[in-house]
Amino acid sequence: MTASLQTQTEESAGSRRATSAQYPRATPTLPLNPVHISIKPSHLEALQALGYTEVEACFLYLVATHSGYFAARQFLGFTGAHWGKRTTTFWNKLHSRKHARTECFPKGGVVYHLFSRRLYRQIEKENLRNRREHEFDFIKRRIAILDFVLLNQGYQYLETEPEKLHFFCRTMNIERQFLPANLYLGRKTRVPTVRYFVDKFPMFLISPSPVVTFTYIHEGAPGFTDFIRHLERYLPLFRLLSEFRMVYASRSAAQFEKATEIFHSFVKTPLESDIADDLLRYFRVRKAWEEKQYAAVSEGDLIFRNKVRSRFSGNRFEGLYRGWKNGHISESGIRHEVGTNDRKHMVGFDTFLLRRLGALEGRFR
Repeated sequence: MTASLQTQTEESAGSRRATSAQYPRATPTLPLNPVHISIKPSHLEALQALGYTEVEACFLYLVATHSGYFAARQFLGFTGAHWGKRTTTFWNKLHSRKHARTECFPKGGVVYHLFSRRLYRQIEKENLRNRREHEFDFIKRRIAILDFVLLNQGYQYLETEPEKLHFFCRTMNIERQFLPANLYLGRKTRVPTVRYFVDKFPMFLISPSPVVTFTYIHEGAPGFTDFIRHLERYLPLFRLLSEFRMVYASRSAAQFEKATEIFHSFVKTPLESDIADDLLRYFRVRKAWEEKQYAAVSEGDLIFRNKVRSRFSGNRFEGLYRGWKNGHISESGIRHEVGTNDRKHMVGFDTFLLRRLGALEGRFR
């Protein structure tokens, strides 16, 4: 069974149009059919050998791979189970085998941490950092990531760092220097370690298309600083992809309009056109019109201005305009800032309202 991305693809002043034709549709409140989950049979068999049922093994695989943490409601929503013997038996197995522990937070409720090295070793993911302890804000986002994955099964997820490196470096022939990376210094060695895609946001392909879909999962206080930083880290990679998609997921639809504006101004508009010439022409026409130099503005200029105005909306372009108008940034500076394109890009952007899988909060008893 699969669940559809409820996408938000176009924004206008007073309306929004949602599309979801590219995605399979289903009802995510029903139990998920394991045959539609892309998990190696050997991994499921290894988890079942630890004493878990097939559906429990599927759930534990997804938790270990994408999150490390889960809430009771997620297990209930995934399996279609209700509070009772089944849930109690599942938790008793996790607890007695020392595969998971309970973590309680004053305002965050109860979460379960899948930490067993042996369990991760069974699915060949022993080195995943998901089994380590983390702070509450990190855990909240991991729970949100798991909600996204559970609601959007049926896709070919690039689950681990090696899989992502193989896809981009081998399949797409992109050098590692263009991938988002972090440098870490080890406790026992002075040799730094480079890690890629450390945000761990879901990334997937929709078979048979080779076009990759990136995601950004917003969880927490309203704000877009982290989203902007995330886009800036991925821009070198984005520039080398002829086509890709980004999904912005949040618990609140109030984030969507601003997120769309930011993505368009930082990524979509710069990549889909050689915008430097268009941007400078727009600035010149706008400046002449604002200074009432109407004789310098042709009818074609006005048509052009009205056509591109929405492309160049947002704080970023407004800041560039003010800097250029006041003489603080030159035309060559504008060109350097927005860059130029030597290849064509097709960039998709969607939003996804991230609901909590399973209606009831609670804990296993």
